[in-house]
Amino acid sequence: MSVGYFRRVSERLEEGFAEEEEKALFVENVLTEVRGRAILVAMDMTGSITLQRLLALASPAQVGEVLAELGGASGAEFRTVSCDRCGGHVVESALRQVQRWAERPLQEPTDAAEEETEAGHCGMLEAQVLALSRVVTEGVTEFITHTHGSHVTRTLSHVLGGCHSPAPARSQTGGKDQKGSPVLVDFEAPSSFGPALKRLALSLMGHVNTCVTNVQASTVLQAMLTVCHRKRPKLCKRLTKGIVGYLSSLNAAPGPLLVFMKDQASSRLIETVLQLSHKALLRDLYKNHLQGQLVNLAIHPIANFPVQRLTAASANYKMFLKVFEELMEGLEAILAAGHMGVIIQLADGCAQWEEKQGQLLQCLLEAFHCSSPSSLQPSCLPLFLSLLTHEVYYGEQPAGGDGDTQRPLSKICYHGSRLVQSLAKFSDRSLLLNSLRQLPPSDLLILGTDQSGSHVLQALLTSSSDKGRGKILRRLEGQYVQLACSRYGSRVLEAVWNSASVSQRQSIAQELVPSESVLRSDQFARHVWAKFALTHFTKRRGQWLEVQTGQSKKRKMFGDILE
Repeated sequence: MSVGYFRRVSERLEEGFAEEEEKALFVENVLTEVRGRAILVAMDMTGSITLQRLLALASPAQVGEVLAELGGASGAEFRTVSCDRCGGHVVESALRQVQRWAERPLQEPTDAAEEETEAGHCGMLEAQVLALSRVVTEGVTEFITHTHGSHVTRTLSHVLGGCHSPAPARSQTGGKDQKGSPVLVDFEAPSSFGPALKRLALSLMGHVNTCVTNVQASTVLQAMLTVCHRKRPKLCKRLTKGIVGYLSSLNAAPGPLLVFMKDQASSRLIETVLQLSHKALLRDLYKNHLQGQLVNLAIHPIANFPVQRLTAASANYKMFLKVFEELMEGLEAILAAGHMGVIIQLADGCAQWEEKQGQLLQCLLEAFHCSSPSSLQPSCLPLFLSLLTHEVYYGEQPAGGDGDTQRPLSKICYHGSRLVQSLAKFSDRSLLLNSLRQLPPSDLLILGTDQSGSHVLQALLTSSSDKGRGKILRRLEGQYVQLACSRYGSRVLEAVWNSASVSQRQSIAQELVPSESVLRSDQFARHVWAKFALTHFTKRRGQWLEVQTGQSKKRKMFGDILE
């Protein structure tokens, strides 16, 4: 009967409420039913899902009461609930409500009496968060090594630090969750949370050996480092220094850091440390542990990821020049291993170090076998995009012959696209632009409508001068309608439009207008029609030109200011 009741509650929540008062009364009634058996409800799958949704609608006092019951009189029950596959989600949901109530007084001014009452209610929620923090800090090993307990500890770290990540959306289609690090949003945390965060951080450092070797514990320490880097830089500095100090103190051959960089669990932690390290620590890590080892690490299936972080982190310092020279010696070996992330980070770094751009580009031309004779160089763009050497891509055709342009563009891959986008940031892009201009219009259309290729065409077109862009746009003439009707091509067209001159916009508009019915009926092209104001172009040409000229002048003015 209880499960049936909570299922009906969940259905009622799906329907929504017409008035705030009705919603508040409903939440109060359901939480009254929960009172006295919150642990049982939280640890049941149906009850857990319903309770999570209720907490998102509850007042701070109500959330505090639920947490108080989940923890028990001494708070000892927090461990059982947090380490349960259903209960852990309820505790996380309760913790996330702190952010909601911390921001509310700023958004909704209330009178003094109401403010005082609300502060008291928030104080109860604050006290329960601190109680949970004490329990986690005291039994930190048990929490951080547990699959569900580690998630609760990570959410607790975020809340104590005054930042939160949006709760994961429930998938309606059963599809996979989006990968990638969650975006953190700051909020004003109670002052009592600062010392609690520091105690939890130092407790984690007291068990750094566990955090280095255990996958779940490692993710908790990574979350703590991220929070501290964002909100408590001095504490972050202390933690990163402590982790490196611990790893350096271990006895291992050829070196403890090298061993841990090749381990699945600890390499992720080292990645985070490299990402968040200050200049002195980064220099120390390279000089005392990694110098002379980067190529071996870059071709390792796991260790190449920390090398990517090191390369990215060093790009702002002179140390990058040493990292660059060392990695360039093994460029072909890294390419052969398929670890394109390392090459892309090198290219991104070179965008800030102009003196190294020519050297990297020359080495890439040699690696893809299109360096000499010079007639092969214009074929570099398809090779970079497909990550294939000249002879593999074009077959045994005569070098630099017409056959180079007869093969339709194919095998555009994600990492190839990323590489070219990085090279497009170089000060001299003439080689890439020449290669792009060598492509026939049909290949430009393939590039513009491909998921990965569209980003390349956009980067090269928008970064070109008006004259250079005009040459490519002339080759695209006759393809604009097909670009506009493509999911990816329409985005390229919009980006080009934003950077195009008035005359270039006019020629694009003139080609699109005759296909009005096709464009306005297409799900992607109709946005192009509206954004380019093509109805105005057909009916009020003079007014349209005035608007476009004004936008062009404004863009040029702001461009001059920014430069």
